[in-house]
Amino acid sequence: MSDPFLDPPGRLVADEAPGSNAPALSVGELSQRLKRVVEGEFGHVRLRGEISGYKRVASGHAYLCLKDEAAVIDGVIWKGQAAQLAFRPEDGIEVIATGRLTTYPGRSKYQIVIERMELAGAGALMALLEKRRAALAAEGLFDASRKRPLPFLPRTIGVVTSPTGAVIRDILHRLEDRCPSHVLVWPVKVQGDGAAAEVAAAVRGFNALPAAQRPDLIIVARGGGSIEDLWAFNEEAVVRAVAASEIPTISAVGHETDTTLCDYAADLRAPTPTAAAELAVPVLADLRLTLAAHAQRAERCARRYVERGRERLEAQARLMPTRDRLLGPQRQRLDDAGMRADRALERRVAHTRGSLDRIAGALRPAVLDRRLEAARQRLADFGRLLAAVDPDAPLQRGYARVTARAGATLTTVAAARAAGAVTLHFRDGTVDARVEGARARAYAQPEPEQPSLL
Repeated sequence: MSDPFLDPPGRLVADEAPGSNAPALSVGELSQRLKRVVEGEFGHVRLRGEISGYKRVASGHAYLCLKDEAAVIDGVIWKGQAAQLAFRPEDGIEVIATGRLTTYPGRSKYQIVIERMELAGAGALMALLEKRRAALAAEGLFDASRKRPLPFLPRTIGVVTSPTGAVIRDILHRLEDRCPSHVLVWPVKVQGDGAAAEVAAAVRGFNALPAAQRPDLIIVARGGGSIEDLWAFNEEAVVRAVAASEIPTISAVGHETDTTLCDYAADLRAPTPTAAAELAVPVLADLRLTLAAHAQRAERCARRYVERGRERLEAQARLMPTRDRLLGPQRQRLDDAGMRADRALERRVAHTRGSLDRIAGALRPAVLDRRLEAARQRLADFGRLLAAVDPDAPLQRGYARVTARAGATLTTVAAARAAGAVTLHFRDGTVDARVEGARARAYAQPEPEQPSLL
């Protein structure tokens, strides 16, 4: 029987010899055999290596490579296991991956299906922490220019911590001792799966409250522990939420020697949760003493200001002339004017008295009688003149006076003819008449002589 591996290579058509111990396998058959061998031999392995090319796709699965100085192996983390990882894988981090080896027939590769992944010791954890710190610092999240001053006396303080631990009790007791304040507690997990997401959501939740309910200050607090216990406060979600908070924040995570990335992002780091309460509010008793001291200083300053003003006023008063010096000349001029006024008044009275005496001499009874007799004579003359010019005086001697009905005296024929109706005035009364005809006199009658005024 011929051996196919010893046959000449120049054959054109393969010939399966009966009973051959090397039958031809399909590619799929070989892949399945390899898969069974690999999975059977390496059903559970733990690999130590550095992550490279990590990426998480839209389906939720994650793909990466584990490498060391000698070799590289592909790895895959299915969606369920990727969501349960205690940290977010990053390139360059040394890890220990637990899983099983399998093959991927589509690419003729073998790979590890990772079920659990852990950092390869504290050194790897610190390397991951430093790498993340440098990346976030490069974005400016830790810059001092972003830090905001804390309110001097916050009315409401929001605390993000576990509601059952000693941390919240320590904070409440310390606030009560120093300066009682209104406290809002947002309960969260501070360790383990989901802790980072809850802390970040709490910080964002306080910022999303209405302005009337929003706290003036946020304290993110947790007690001490190992770096693994505090790891939630190193997660990027927490750091970004604290850095983006519009409300000033105090980070009080761990003890004095513990440092997390949350401390860098907060506006102020407190060494302990109790110290955070001390930094948040002043001591009420000290504040009262300070206010009292300020009041005393203000009173002393006001008193000293008044005293100095009085001293300056007195000094200015000493430099000013006295009242007698200022008013002396005016008083003297006033006295002179008064004396001149008295003399002028005396002269005026004497002159007026002389004039009055002269007038009184002219008013002697004999002089008054002569003046009264002369006035009486003039009055009698005026009476005779009025009687002479009285138009009704001739009526006593038998004459009549003709007037129009309107009362105007008619002195001519033409006026009587024009009036038509006239009134005749006699000594003892009047008679109305009508003008029937009239004839003017051919001669002129002289007007009566008017008496003269004596």
